[in-house]
Amino acid sequence: MLDAFEERRLLVGEAEIYFRVGGKGPPLLLLHGYPQTHVMWHRVAPRLSQAFTLVMPDLRGYGRSKGPKADPEHRGYSKRAMAEDMVRVMTALGFERFAVTGHDRGGRVGYRLCLDHPERVDSFAALDIIPTLDVWEQMDADAALSMFHWSFLAAPAPVPERLIGGAPEFFVEQLLTRWSGNRLALDPKAVNAYLTQFRRPEVIAATCEDYRAGATVDRELDRIDREAGRKIACPVLVIWSRGYQASAKIPPVEVWRRWADDLTQVALDCGHFVAEEAPEACAEALWQFFRSGD
Repeated sequence: MLDAFEERRLLVGEAEIYFRVGGKGPPLLLLHGYPQTHVMWHRVAPRLSQAFTLVMPDLRGYGRSKGPKADPEHRGYSKRAMAEDMVRVMTALGFERFAVTGHDRGGRVGYRLCLDHPERVDSFAALDIIPTLDVWEQMDADAALSMFHWSFLAAPAPVPERLIGGAPEFFVEQLLTRWSGNRLALDPKAVNAYLTQFRRPEVIAATCEDYRAGATVDRELDRIDREAGRKIACPVLVIWSRGYQASAKIPPVEVWRRWADDLTQVALDCGHFVAEEAPEACAEALWQFFRSGD
């Protein structure tokens, strides 16, 4: 999948990032979520590549990228570290300024990139998330049950690693089914790519570290920024799914108002995997948003 895009690898300090690049026009960085890889963009990339040079990496530790060993404070998988990876990739490609869109965990890397490197990001689109600190603050009994993976994956090693490793296909499949509005809308080839990575113990370990960072260092960095009144400086588009966000106590766009002043939203009738379940509408929303700055 995405065979029309060139494959590359780049050493960025303690990580090695695999990514695909292609298209024409201003640069657009696309960041995937959990439990996916860069393959999740396969349905929107052909349209977007007509107007943008797309850069589609696997986040450190995911897919074909390599991440560092775990550290006690989980900083090696913090969104700050992952955002720094992306800055180095884009710099190596000659892109000093660029647009960013991120889904799920990639969205968290995206907004951290905006906060830590505002001089590099022209505009940002967040796909079906709210910031990490807000997720934890809204966690009650109902949310804890529906989003059990947040606590489970953040549990001390090697508990989730061992349990997921015993039945990786089952674990990933139940997430895809629970989060999607229509599981059959996901391309079998893409699903196979997601399942394949979770057969590797190092990927399971890295993705658990991603969630441990979310429960600790990422949450603290968000708190520091919010208390300091720091906001995302560039225009922000919030794309959210009516299916996955149906039980949200606060509409996603209202949460994002704490973090950005220049804000627009698009709601789609689908489940969590918006770029795969509603690719035409998702691509059109991204196209219109990122082209508006031309």
